[in-house]
Amino acid sequence: MKTIGFACTSADVPLAPLSFERRAPRANDVVMEILYCGVCHSDLHWAKNDWGWTVFPAIPGHEIIGRVIETGTDVTRYKAGDFVAVGCMVDSCQHCDQCRKGEEQLCREGQTGTYGGFDRFTKEHTLGGYSKHLVVREEFVLRVPDGLDLARAAPLLCAGITTYSPLRTWNVGPGSRVGVIGLGGLGHMAVKLASGMGAHVTVLSRTPDKAKDAHALGANALLVSTDPEAMAKAANGFDLIIDTVPVRHDLNPYMPLLDVDGTLVIVGQLGPVDEPNTVPMVLGRRRIAGSPIGGIRQTQEMLDFCAAKNILPDVEMIRMDEINHAFERMERSDVRYRFVIDMASLSL
Repeated sequence: MKTIGFACTSADVPLAPLSFERRAPRANDVVMEILYCGVCHSDLHWAKNDWGWTVFPAIPGHEIIGRVIETGTDVTRYKAGDFVAVGCMVDSCQHCDQCRKGEEQLCREGQTGTYGGFDRFTKEHTLGGYSKHLVVREEFVLRVPDGLDLARAAPLLCAGITTYSPLRTWNVGPGSRVGVIGLGGLGHMAVKLASGMGAHVTVLSRTPDKAKDAHALGANALLVSTDPEAMAKAANGFDLIIDTVPVRHDLNPYMPLLDVDGTLVIVGQLGPVDEPNTVPMVLGRRRIAGSPIGGIRQTQEMLDFCAAKNILPDVEMIRMDEINHAFERMERSDVRYRFVIDMASLSL
C-alpha cells in the first residue's frame, strides 16, 4: 500500500517527507492507520546513526497508537475500527524458549524491530511509526484498554514498558525502596509506575531544582547525588535503582546506595559507562544489570495497569513537520517529558 512518512536519508540531513510502499498484508497481519507516535531518544540516535548500524532511508518511531483499517483472513483478535498499539518490535521467531514463554524481546533468533529490523519473509528493512500506516503481525499488536487517553498513551509503548519491565522483574511492590536516576522520558515513567506499585520512590538528581517536579510525578523524595553528606546518609537505602541516563556516565557513586542484594538496572545507556569499582559490589553483594523492553504479554499487562491506575506520560503534542525542531530540543533535554506526534498532521 502506498503511504507517506518522515524519513532521514543520511545522518547529516533533517527528516523530510518520503512516499513509500508498505508490504502487502499477509493472512495474519493487521493494517492500521497511525493516529499518534511518541518520540523516543532512540529515534534520535537512529536518525543520527549514533550506534553505527542505521540503514537509510530510515523512518523512526516505535511508540505507536493507531486504528485498525484492515485485517488478514487469519486474524481473530482485532477488527476494523479497534484502537491498537505497537511498540518496539513487530515480529520474532515464535518458537524458541524465550518466545514460547512470552519474552519475544529476547528471541534467540533476534526480534524484528519496528524500525531498523528486517522482515523475516521479504528481508526488507522495517520502517517505523513516523508514517501514516503500518502493517504488523497480529501477535505483536496490542489492545488499547478502554479509558486510556489515546493522545497521551503512545510513550507507554517504549518508555512505559522499558521501566515497567525491570520493576516487575525485581518484584517491586508496597514497601520496596526504588531510586530513579534521571527525570526525562524514561525516568518520569519509572517514578509514576513505581509509585503506582506502592513503592517508596526517590529521584536521584545532580541538583535540587527538580524536587518540585519529582514530587508532582509521585516521588516521595529527591536525593542530590552531588551532595556527599546526603549520599552517605542514603547508603544501603535502596532495593532497586533504575538508571535512565542515556549517555556515558559514572555508576560508582550509586553502588553504595544499594542494600544487600540490591540491583542497579541500566535502561538508558546503550554503550560504554565509566569503569566500575567492584569493591561495593563484592562486599555488599550488589549487582549492576541491564534490561530492555518487556515481551508482548507484559506490555499488555503494563497498558492494563496504566489504565486501571490512570498512569499516563506527561507529553507535549507536536505536528509531524516539527520533528526536526523536537530532535534539537530533545538533545538539550528541553521537553517535559515526551513529545508525541499528532499523525493527523501528516497528509498523503
